[in-house]
Amino acid sequence: MKHILKTIMALGVLLLTACSSQQSLQEYYVDNSENPNFISIDVPASILKMDVVDLTPVQKEAVESLRKFNLLAFKKNSDNDAEYQLEKKKVKEILKNDEFVELMKINSQYGKGVIKYLGDEDAIDEVIIFGDSKEKGFALIRVLGKDMNPAHIVQLMQAIQKSDYRGEGLGEIGAFLKG
Repeated sequence: MKHILKTIMALGVLLLTACSSQQSLQEYYVDNSENPNFISIDVPASILKMDVVDLTPVQKEAVESLRKFNLLAFKKNSDNDAEYQLEKKKVKEILKNDEFVELMKINSQYGKGVIKYLGDEDAIDEVIIFGDSKEKGFALIRVLGKDMNPAHIVQLMQAIQKSDYRGEGLGEIGAFLKG
């Protein structure tokens, strides 16, 4: 009986350690926020100054569902290409997790990217935007909100364009994101 109990406990410990081996997106942000190759900033949604913009009711609802943005960008240069490749691989591995639902892929003149989300399809709590440029590096943006709707993502982008927001208050990361 003692032997069976010890075996069950050992298997339980093994299962717990195996399940927690993959780094979460939040842990990745925290682990790299002090890394000199990264630019990191957390900003409230109010930085967009959407209260002064004439929005449609749907756009207004989309904006009101936002709380804050976490931005993390890797600044690539000739000295850190190996680290860039490693960090990009880590992020892609984290985003492969089944809990992230892919919304769309992006392919533009600036690079490639993907938009994923966490939560139910009619009540999203987090949108993740990952963009990669072989020349500049990559950016990882977490859009945190409450009960965001995937159909409102396009409305949100249109509202931001209406606001004529150009990255004020974002400092170095604003310049990085502009290209």
